[in-house]
Amino acid sequence: MYQSIKKLIESHSFQNFIMILIILNGITMGMETSKNLVANYGSAFEWFNTFAITVFTIEVSLRIFVNRLAFFKDPWSLFDFFIVAISLIPASAGFEILRILRVLRLLRLISIVPQMRKITTALVKVIPGIASIGGLLSLFFYIFAIMATQLFSEKFPQWFGSLGESFYTLFQVMTLESWSMGIVRPVMEEFPLAWLFFVPFIFLATFIIVNLIIAIVVDAMNEMKDAESNELVEQQELVETKATQKELSKLREEIKELREIIVAKANKTNN
Repeated sequence: MYQSIKKLIESHSFQNFIMILIILNGITMGMETSKNLVANYGSAFEWFNTFAITVFTIEVSLRIFVNRLAFFKDPWSLFDFFIVAISLIPASAGFEILRILRVLRLLRLISIVPQMRKITTALVKVIPGIASIGGLLSLFFYIFAIMATQLFSEKFPQWFGSLGESFYTLFQVMTLESWSMGIVRPVMEEFPLAWLFFVPFIFLATFIIVNLIIAIVVDAMNEMKDAESNELVEQQELVETKATQKELSKLREEIKELREIIVAKANKTNN
């Protein structure tokens, strides 16, 4: 029974079934946002949601049964466990907000789809580097926000009236969303040399610091790819080594049999 359950949960068919069920559950949760659909098919949505969470609970229970303590040592398994556990909490008695959190069930696709899992793993690994760059970016933002508030708050209080407003405006400028016609050019009508402030800010924040984050993520992905390639090479070498050893063993047996035949013929000739 144990081997049968293990074979079932590790099979591609079962994994594909769970993935399809997650996608369908996500579609139905999206459809539940329509009042007309809920009015006509609300009971069907509830039935399917109950069916989905039942299947997910059974799946996680079987994985715990098969893997035992190893299940709770795997971060991805714990991720699935907590996502399913949230879905099991009743949406009543002060837990209504948890009904909204059902949508987090879609995040299980990350643990099932290998490529999503690789990208997520890479992002987790680069968190320290991103945090360092985020700190540097925050420092630049703070410096430029103070300067912008002092320079432009009197003429443009809607954008630079306070430190917080300056932060938000500079964030908009950093994203390059309507930064020129919407903000910088109106400011330059009052302060013609304002470009000396905004251009260096865009150059530092957008073209250097933000791209550093992209570079770190890409570098992490390349490291993971190299590690996988090395692992595949090692596995291939191991397979080839085992095959070579098997061939050598077979060759030794044949040589031994041939030697025995030669010795037997020699003894027969001598007799």
